Amino acid sequence: MKDDAYILYQNSYRMQIEELQGNFANLQKDSIRKAIDLILNCKGKLVCTGMGKSGLIAQKLAATFSSTGTPAFFLHPGESLHGDLGVLQKSDLVLLLAKSGESDEVIRMQQVIKKMEIPIISILGKADSTAGKMSDVIILASVSREADPLNLAPTASTTVSLVVGDALASAVSEIRGFNPENFALFHPAGQLGKRLLLNVEDLLIQDKGIPSVKIGATMEDVLDAITRPNLGGAIMVDEDGCLLGIITDGDLRRAIIARKEIMTASPESIMTKNPISVKKGTPAIEALNLMENRPSQLSVIPVVDENKRPVGLLRLHDLVRAGL
Repeated sequence: MKDDAYILYQNSYRMQIEELQGNFANLQKDSIRKAIDLILNCKGKLVCTGMGKSGLIAQKLAATFSSTGTPAFFLHPGESLHGDLGVLQKSDLVLLLAKSGESDEVIRMQQVIKKMEIPIISILGKADSTAGKMSDVIILASVSREADPLNLAPTASTTVSLVVGDALASAVSEIRGFNPENFALFHPAGQLGKRLLLNVEDLLIQDKGIPSVKIGATMEDVLDAITRPNLGGAIMVDEDGCLLGIITDGDLRRAIIARKEIMTASPESIMTKNPISVKKGTPAIEALNLMENRPSQLSVIPVVDENKRPVGLLRLHDLVRAGL
């Protein structure tokens, strides 16, 4: 029984691949080029629409276009007939998805859109449908059959429509020169967005001030500076406020083991001189790599400005917690 189920799964999978290949062989270059030109020259929004399962694919395409540099949104054909057509402007462009091209809501919506003189690109299963006759550009997304046993449920047809639409979005994005930095701006919560957008200063904890002490301070001053913000260390600076060294929790522990009278010692005697630091504006991912890829991993690192004055102390913990 398990083997039979797997065979059924394979059959449906293979059917969808075959329908994709069949549609690919029938793609019309002129239609594709016209559609891409219309999208590239659109001064407003790309309005994606469709009924039923085609509508679900249209929603996905609106999200794909928006995240790759083409402002887009989804308009439901049914709701459009009850006031939502008011969101359309003459500078917009409509991308319609339909299998039969004969749905009442779709046809009635198209009739109004044509009166508004807004161009319509249609991804259709039937080019000679009513929807096709009201379209400015038609991209065929036809299938010989669906991939379900009854040949009824939208499966192969929605797969083909999705690939046709995604290919449009991809081509437009590449022509526009959409790059990873652009993508990151629209995906700030994703890992790529964080790696490209977050700088070291974005992760600094500064609500209790910068843990720094001037040269000549006492060990009590150092302990207070470390304890107050509890960032795992204190930065030593000269009279001009420039970075001289750093004293971490680890430095203190090692000093206690090495000598008994730690409180009478000078901070300069236990600090790490000329410590590794990063400049303000450095991508956080670079700081993470710098701290991790060392023989002895750094737990904290000073962040300095262009004059080498500390602006904060960055913890490895905060970099990891940021999801980099």
